[in-house]
Amino acid sequence: MVEILRARGTLAVVTDPAPPTPSESAAPAVSPKDRFITVYGRKPVLEALADDGLAVDKVILADSVRGGGEREITAAARRRGVPVQRASAQRVKVLAGNGRHDQGVLADVVAPRMAPLGVFLSDLGTRRPASVLVLDAVTNPSNVGMLLRSATAAGLDGVLLPRRGVPAIDPLVIKASAGVAFSAPVLRCATAAEGVDLMHGAGFSVFGLDAGGGSLLDADLPPRVALVLGNETDGLTDAVRERCDGILSLPMFGGVESLNVASAGAVAAYELLRRR
Repeated sequence: MVEILRARGTLAVVTDPAPPTPSESAAPAVSPKDRFITVYGRKPVLEALADDGLAVDKVILADSVRGGGEREITAAARRRGVPVQRASAQRVKVLAGNGRHDQGVLADVVAPRMAPLGVFLSDLGTRRPASVLVLDAVTNPSNVGMLLRSATAAGLDGVLLPRRGVPAIDPLVIKASAGVAFSAPVLRCATAAEGVDLMHGAGFSVFGLDAGGGSLLDADLPPRVALVLGNETDGLTDAVRERCDGILSLPMFGGVESLNVASAGAVAAYELLRRR
């Protein structure tokens, strides 16, 4: 729209700014927690800096860290061209999320396949098949790490790690995954229940893995499918169970009642691979 304004005997032409083009429209900012894996502690940070296969975005060092420890870390960061930022010891504790073991240093490592669930679903489009594991209140970091390793090895499209109810990817998870956590296809959203709703909206069928269901090995699975793994003791949460399209289980013989969630997830991941 063009407006002509008269002021003090002169004419001024005022035009509304043109609407932004799609390329100019800014996409929603992605939280650092959905882009980086934060490692903390002197040894894990030095190991990350020494691994040329990892892209380290930055190192944050507490003001209280001095002497040989400071020199070793700053020298390793300099060799990689990684910026070192200074912060208060309290700030480092907050960013690390583990004040007992951060040792005043952390590093943000780029996780190239990590993405918000909404971005993943948007990029997936409407036709492409996909297989995803969902972790619902899985609380043991070792189980989380082993599940990331199994799902990545089986070539699954994603593993949904909600921000609430599941451990953050920390040194324990990384160790259990044998380092695969850095390259795993991790998907993020607030809760497992929210994730199930989003996947339903994108055409996924979602099945919980729990005792009493039909056999996963015989189930007729659609092209877009997500399998939910529940808590080590209590299984699926009520909020997720009520959202599932059905319950499936792994057949058990020899008097065995169940498998560890990491073992069950590995079987499920390779069954999804077999169906491709």
